[in-house]
Amino acid sequence: MERTLIHPPKAQPGDRIAVVSPSFAAPGFAPAVHEQAVRRLAEVTGLVPVEYPTTRQLGASPEDRARDLNAAFADPQIRAVIATVGGEDQITVIPHLDAAAVRADPKPFLGYSDNTNLHQWLWGLGVASFHGGSTQVHLGPGPHVDDVHAASLRAALLTGERLEVTDPGESEDVGVDWLDPRALTEFGDREATWDADWGAPWRWAGPQRSVTGPTWGGNLEVLQWVLTAGRFTAEPEALAGGVLLVETSEMLIPPHEVGWILRSLGERGILGAVDAVLAARPPVSDFDVRPDAEERARRRRAQADVVIETVQKYNPDAVVCVGVPFGHTRPQWILPHGGAMTVDGAAKRVWADYG
Repeated sequence: MERTLIHPPKAQPGDRIAVVSPSFAAPGFAPAVHEQAVRRLAEVTGLVPVEYPTTRQLGASPEDRARDLNAAFADPQIRAVIATVGGEDQITVIPHLDAAAVRADPKPFLGYSDNTNLHQWLWGLGVASFHGGSTQVHLGPGPHVDDVHAASLRAALLTGERLEVTDPGESEDVGVDWLDPRALTEFGDREATWDADWGAPWRWAGPQRSVTGPTWGGNLEVLQWVLTAGRFTAEPEALAGGVLLVETSEMLIPPHEVGWILRSLGERGILGAVDAVLAARPPVSDFDVRPDAEERARRRRAQADVVIETVQKYNPDAVVCVGVPFGHTRPQWILPHGGAMTVDGAAKRVWADYG
């Protein structure tokens, strides 16, 4: 059963974009980073950022955060919506959202991590969105916006073009502490993405064929919560021939837990339904845990092994690529959720359609 999704129209320079905090109100915690982020959002896109009452309100109730989301989706002058950051309790916001407002005027929504809740909710309403984007993580910190992030941000919000998803050559697991003034001018500790064991920054597995299909997925930990809450709207037949996107968070869950969650997706029939799986480069360190370079590489390889082994157990015909920068590491690509991507196991290349 093929599922047809609405792809919201693109914004135009000068239009308004809602900047909301459906999870953690990071702008209230680190306002200087937020203010630089909204300036850069306007500069990179030509859109006019609009804040809401809970955008900077720490500890706002789920009802109040939902009220801001509903207002953004209902306002005809708002032509796109972007989350400031993720968090861990957006699942409590979902029951208070207004589906009728979204159906009446679908708009591009951008976010990652805990915003997987919103992506799943929108997908259930038949509306495509974009996995990735965070004003507080990917626009505000550092000396400038990363090129791949800026390109995919503009494509998602404005142009709708088709882009090749490339590796930026460097990556960081965590940036400078937002409360440190250097966060406004310096990136975190970045390292080369090339893996000597793989002979490439990404690891490929499965047949050497090209797959093009609509995407579905998100953060693995949050997908598990969505399933537990009974809000899993995707059935295997609706994902047939598609591309599964999975990424893991700064909680640094161990490889065996990644395998357990993927195994559950396999038992549900999702791994067997899709034709390709893209797994993001995982963070393997944080402010408190910083293994040496050899151990960081070992941890990434261990997660890659688990992803490939689990997918191939349920679907040996799936094309698998691990290490793509679309999750919790930075630079970050924003990718379609419900839109088309091409995963070419022969050419070892990936494309995303932002239309």
